[in-house]
Order: sequence, then structure tokens, then C-alpha cells
Amino acid sequence: MSAAEPAPATSRGRAVGIDIGGSGIKGAPVDLGSGAFAADRVREPTPRPSTPDAVADVVAALAGRWPDGPLGVTFPAVVKDGVTMTAANVDTAWIGTDAAGLLGERTGRPVHVVNDADAAGVAEARYGAAKDVRGVVIVATLGTGIGTALLHDGVLVPNTELGHLEVDGHDAETRASDAARDREDLSWKDWAKRLQRYFSALEALLQPDLLVIGGGVSKKSEKFLPHLDLRVPVVPAQLLNTAGIVGAAALAAEADLDPGTADAAGSPG
Repeated sequence: MSAAEPAPATSRGRAVGIDIGGSGIKGAPVDLGSGAFAADRVREPTPRPSTPDAVADVVAALAGRWPDGPLGVTFPAVVKDGVTMTAANVDTAWIGTDAAGLLGERTGRPVHVVNDADAAGVAEARYGAAKDVRGVVIVATLGTGIGTALLHDGVLVPNTELGHLEVDGHDAETRASDAARDREDLSWKDWAKRLQRYFSALEALLQPDLLVIGGGVSKKSEKFLPHLDLRVPVVPAQLLNTAGIVGAAALAAEADLDPGTADAAGSPG
């Protein structure tokens, strides 16, 4: 691995990140120089049902706490040109919704909407375990499913759904997610065998230069990483549960430099 050119546009100022999840919606302003929160994080429960209008009301209330600076929002879905194409752990009414337009109308400011795993990956690339790494980086978040972010020289390739890769005839996340470990009461060593099969498949397909393991279970990485035997270096994520907010803020700041990309779910070119 060698140092990459500095990523654009996150060296100064502040932006606001809001992370929409199935159980909670969290937000904070982010110092773009350090990637640290510039004020305490605020969390509100995700409405039930989590319809677009109900969630937009919560996002607008959170965004109103920090009215200045670019605004980025994560969403548990494939996001294309600001439109949520899928919906994971939220109401299916989100499918096909112009999320950037809806949230922009409610907040009264441009909103950059990004897939939640992509936001976490960008946060690790800008401020965390993958900072200044050139080449192909995969960030895999192990939780209820497996979320993935794919970056090349710090630039995001959006909306990869590599957790759904078929491995040994199964959707990978149904056997290798942290939820699968818990559901089947697997030992760390036995779970690592499943991770080995999954990460070996990713390695064979994409030849990454670094693999970053995120999700809450990354705090216990010493229990399973030593059981993996891969060519690619594997490291735990550094930003943990702040990554979605930080990545959303960073991408919003970068998109803000180019108004033509303000509602896109991708990353700077």
C-alpha cells in the first residue's frame, strides 16, 4: 500500500451528517479537518411506520439544529441520483422516492443522500483505517447483514451490494453476518471460517489492497481476525458508530464544491 493523493474538499470547515437507520436517526455537525463531531450527537427514534413523510419530519428537525453548512444524509438503500431504489429496515414506500428532493424541501437546503455503507466507507477513507491508502479498498460492515463500500484511490464506487455475493450456494450475508453468528450461536473460530470463505471470494474477484472490517462487532476484532488467512491486509474500522454521520458530512462537503453533483449518491471525481 502506498499513500494516495489527498482526497478533495474535506480539509476545513464544517458539514452536517444525519444517519437514518431502522431504529434510530442520528445527526451531528462534523469538523471536516479532523472528522470529529463539532457538537454532541443527537439521536431520535425512527418513526413507526418509517414512511418518507414521517422520516423527513425527523430529519428536518435534526437539521434545523445546525442550519449552516452542507448537509449529508445516509439511507439504508441503493441510492441513485438522490432516489432511493431499495429499502432495508425501513418502510417500502421509500422505494422509488426522490429522497434528496423530499429532504431538501423539508429542510430548506440542498441534501446529499448516500447509501449508509458507502458513507461509512468514505469516513474510513478520509479519516480512519483507510486514510491515504492507494488502490482498491473494501470496507465491509458486519451487522444484521453485510454492507460494503468499494473505493479506488479514495474515490467511492457507489452502491456495491457485495454482501449478497453468492458463496457456497448461499447469499453471503445470511451465513457470514454478525446476526448469523448470533442466531446460530457460533464460536468466534467457527464464524471466522465463514468470513474466510466470504472474504476469499471478494479477494479473488476484486484483488483489494486493504480490507476494513466495520460494524459493531469490529470492537471485538481480536476474537476473529487472527483466525483469517488472507493475502490482503485486514484491519478493524476506526470510526465505529460515528462513521455514517462523518461520511455523509464529508461527501456533502465534496458535492457542495460541484453543485451539479449535490443530489447524487456518488463521490467526487
